[in-house]
Amino acid sequence: MKVIEVGRAGTDANDRDADLLRRELKEKDLFLINLMSAAGSGKTTLLSRTITDLRGKASIGVMEADLASDVDAAAIEALGAASIQVHTGGCCHMDAVMTREALEAFDAGEARILFLENVGNLLCPAEYDTGAHLKVMILSLPEGDDKPLKYPLMFRESDALVITKMDAAPYFDFDLEAAKRRAKALNPKIEIFPVSAKTGEGMEAWENWLLTAWERWREDA
Repeated sequence: MKVIEVGRAGTDANDRDADLLRRELKEKDLFLINLMSAAGSGKTTLLSRTITDLRGKASIGVMEADLASDVDAAAIEALGAASIQVHTGGCCHMDAVMTREALEAFDAGEARILFLENVGNLLCPAEYDTGAHLKVMILSLPEGDDKPLKYPLMFRESDALVITKMDAAPYFDFDLEAAKRRAKALNPKIEIFPVSAKTGEGMEAWENWLLTAWERWREDA
C-alpha cells in the first residue's frame, strides 16, 4: 500500500494552480472528481459500489485523503482499483498543490476517472479548489436534512449531491424532500441522487450521471 505525506503550500494563488492542474489533467485524459462529505458519510462505501458496478465500463482510481491510516485505500485496492493513501499532515482539506503532489506519486494505471476522496468534514474542503473537474458531495441520511442550512458553501460549490444510506430511512427522521428543496435553494443546478450502496437503490441514476459527465468532458475540446 503506497502512502504519501503532503503539505499545504500557503498561497493566494491556489485558484491559478488549480486551473493549471485542470488543463494538465485534460491533456492526460484524466477526469478528476473531488468527493467531499463529513466523516462517516459513506464515501468509501459509495466508491466501492460504484467501482464494482462500472467494471468494464470505466476504469476508476481513488486518492484517499485523510489525517492518518490507510484503511480506506486498502479497501479500494482490494477491489482491484488503483489507489493511494494521502496523509495531509493535520490539514482538514486538500488544495491544488497537495492534489498535484498526490497525483505525481500516484500510479493510476489504466484509470481515466479519478476520485479524490477529500478529508471528512463539511467546512474546509468546500473552500479550496483542488483542480478537479467536478465537485460531488455526500450527505448521509443520519446526518439530518438540515445540513444545507448549516453548511451552505458545500452545497453551493457542488455539482452533485449524493444522499447515502437510504436503506436506513425507517430509522431516522430525515425529510428527503426538505433536503432536496434546501439544496436546490442554494444551488438550483445541483443534481441530487438518493442512494443506498448497500442495497443498490438509486445507484444506476448516480452512475449514469457520472458516465455522462465523463463522456461530455472528453468530447469538450
